[in-house]
Amino acid sequence: MRRVAGLMVLAVVACRGGASEAQQFDGEMAHRFVQHMVAAGPRVPNTAAHRAIGDWLVAELRQRADTVIVQEWTHVTRRGDTLRLRNVFARFRPAEPGRVLYVSHWDSRPRSELDPDPARRDEPTPGANDGGSSTAMLLTLADHLKRQPPAVGVDLLFTDGEDWGFFEGDDDPDALIGAQYFATHLPPGYQPLYAVVWDMVGDFSQEFPKEGHSVRNAPEVVERVWNTARELGLGRVFRDRVDQGMTDDHLPLQRAGLRTIDVIDCCSSKYEYWHTTQDTPDKVSPRSLANVGRVALALVR
Repeated sequence: MRRVAGLMVLAVVACRGGASEAQQFDGEMAHRFVQHMVAAGPRVPNTAAHRAIGDWLVAELRQRADTVIVQEWTHVTRRGDTLRLRNVFARFRPAEPGRVLYVSHWDSRPRSELDPDPARRDEPTPGANDGGSSTAMLLTLADHLKRQPPAVGVDLLFTDGEDWGFFEGDDDPDALIGAQYFATHLPPGYQPLYAVVWDMVGDFSQEFPKEGHSVRNAPEVVERVWNTARELGLGRVFRDRVDQGMTDDHLPLQRAGLRTIDVIDCCSSKYEYWHTTQDTPDKVSPRSLANVGRVALALVR
C-alpha cells in the first residue's frame, strides 16, 4: 500500500506544477553534452577516453547533485579480460524516503558488428545515440533539478559496461555489467517508488513502443510514463503499442525487486546506425532529447 500511496502523491504533485518548466527542457544543452562525449573518443572500458569521460561525468554531477557516489570495481570477463568499471550514482534530496530512479549507461560498444563496411566491424562505436543521448539527457535533467529541487527524491544512475558483451541471453555476465553490479550492491533498504531506464532516446525518427518486459513486470510504471507523455502532447512519440522484450539495464533491476521499465527506441530496424561507426552526434536531435527530458522532468515535478 505504501507504494500505491506514494504514486498517488506523485500524481497530485505532477498536476500542480512543473508543466511549464517541462516545456522548456534544454535539448540544445543535452546535444552539446553528446558532442563532448563523442569528441573524447569511444567510451570503451580501459581506454583513455573512457577514463576522461568518467572523470568529466563525476565532476559535472558533483556541481549539480546533493550527493554523488562512485562505485568502482574490476570485472573479469569469460574471455579473461579485466575491465576497470565505475557506476556514478547522483542523488537529489537524498534524505527523502519517496524516490524515483533514472538510469542510463554511459559506456559505448567496443565493436561495430553491424557496420555496412565489413572492414570497420572491429572498430568501436562512437555511441552518440547508444549511451550518449540518454546520459546527456539525464545530465541536463540534473541541471534543471539543481536550479529547482524536485518534489520527490531523485536518483540518477549512470551504469558502466552495459554494452561490452554479446547479449547471449538475458543473463549474459559480460553485458549489462554495471546494472548487474548495482543490483547486487543496492544502498541499504533501497526501494524507489519506481525506476526508468532511458536508452537510445535521441534519434530524429523518435518512437517509443511499450517494451515487453516492462509491460509484464511493471505495467503501472509504463502507464504512468506514457500518460505523462500524452499529457505533454507526446503521444505520437510514446506509442500505445507493445513491442518485443529487450535485453537492457532494466532486467537486473527488475530481478532485484525494483519496479523498473525501459524507455528505448531500438534497434537496427528503427535506428540504422545502431552498433555501427556512424552512431555520431549528427544523428541525434536536440528536439528529441528535449522530448524525453520533458517527460523525465514532469514525472518528478
